Amino acid sequence: MTQQTWCAEGYDKNARFVSDLGMPVMELLNAQPGERILDLGCGDGVLTRKLQDIGCDVVGIDSSPELIRAALSLELNVSVQDAYKIDFNEEFDAVFSNAVLHWLKDADRVIGNVYRALRTGGRFVAECGGHKCCQTIQTALVLELQRRGYDGWAANPWYFPTTEDYGARLAKAGFSVDYIEIIPRPTRLPGDISGFLETFAGSFTSVVPPSDRPTYVEDVRLRLKPLLCDAAGVWTADYTRLRFAAYKHA
Repeated sequence: MTQQTWCAEGYDKNARFVSDLGMPVMELLNAQPGERILDLGCGDGVLTRKLQDIGCDVVGIDSSPELIRAALSLELNVSVQDAYKIDFNEEFDAVFSNAVLHWLKDADRVIGNVYRALRTGGRFVAECGGHKCCQTIQTALVLELQRRGYDGWAANPWYFPTTEDYGARLAKAGFSVDYIEIIPRPTRLPGDISGFLETFAGSFTSVVPPSDRPTYVEDVRLRLKPLLCDAAGVWTADYTRLRFAAYKHA
């Protein structure tokens, strides 16, 4: 059983770009004062707070107790909940999600829960990893596990869909897809790739014995260095985003 855990301090240090680069999907959401919005996978609450500050009635949920504790320090209405198990019923004007859906492989179940949570006319606006996101990084993580005798692909926690795939799932659930796009977005990392791996690759590193994890991460790093690190030592992750807006009609 692989696992991904979250550390609020590490997330702030190594992954602040996730919320910093969330403004285009926030603009797509176009939240209005007084709207009731569910932030699905709110993390440490940075974008949740932005929605609250413009006058929205925001409810934030995340599966990580550590990140929710950080979000609570921002005086937000947030709680630890599993996106697969939420049971909201027609109470939100919008469901918003940034950089979360690619962690949820049972997409149909999540989309169904979102549909039920929305009022008629409500919208589901989100951005997540899209087709070929972090393909170079993912391949290196898998190959280094396989070199050690493990099933690398079984450890992969991510689901990076195409527009055709996710758009079809949205339509099947009853949504009208107003906009959906794949957006290549190479992303400069705030430091060494090892910080990225420490933050996001727990499902891979947890496969190997604790004593081998530092060596595993270093071997992945060395495999990636000629591909993602420039002459000045700047690392760039090969991100691709899926962004969409879909509506629940009567």
